[in-house]
Amino acid sequence: METKDIKILLVDDEPDILEIVGYNLSQEGYQVIKADNGKDGLKKAKKHKPHLIILDVMMPEMDGVETCEAIRKQPELSNSIITFLTARSEDYSQVAGFEAGADDYITKPIKPKVLVSKVKALLRRLSTDSVSNTEVLKLGNLVINRDEYKIYLNKQEIVLPRKEFELLALLTSQPGKVFKREDILDKVWGNEVVVGGRTIDVHIRKLREKIGDKSFKTVKGVGYKFVE
Repeated sequence: METKDIKILLVDDEPDILEIVGYNLSQEGYQVIKADNGKDGLKKAKKHKPHLIILDVMMPEMDGVETCEAIRKQPELSNSIITFLTARSEDYSQVAGFEAGADDYITKPIKPKVLVSKVKALLRRLSTDSVSNTEVLKLGNLVINRDEYKIYLNKQEIVLPRKEFELLALLTSQPGKVFKREDILDKVWGNEVVVGGRTIDVHIRKLREKIGDKSFKTVKGVGYKFVE
């Protein structure tokens, strides 16, 4: 995919951020769509179906976490990459973002060149699947279509954010195998992206809620495995 075809939605209530970040991304050749609040951001996400969404957390009316949750409820946006751009660096804020379905977290202030580099790293996920298997996998009542990013449990479709899907696809690729935490981070998030240590735990908890607690086993001090 060429740079000019990539759409990035920037949602922030600070005009300076919209102008500076938007300008730098436009200079790289990306299509930049802007919104100054969460409600407008959700509306434009539905309309434009961006490849990457950059969300501020602290916004009036509808904050970033609420906006992220609303976006993740839209099946047509399930493959959009979502990252937060915020001055709030507290651990609880990051966990809330990941629970809402975010893929990554960027703390501001951040230099424009560093931000652009970060965006490029995130967008590499569009052209490089972490789990390069396109077959349909059936495990009991669970069906995983890796090519179409679709999950069916008891014949009912379940919509998963991209990172939850890739984590599930990785663990189910070899049922019973214990995947080490560092391997999961490398294969699902990529070693060029720095994420918090609790990221995997948050995503596993969300999968347990949606797929079933008994399907995922924790091996203390090592990692996780999927059991049929």
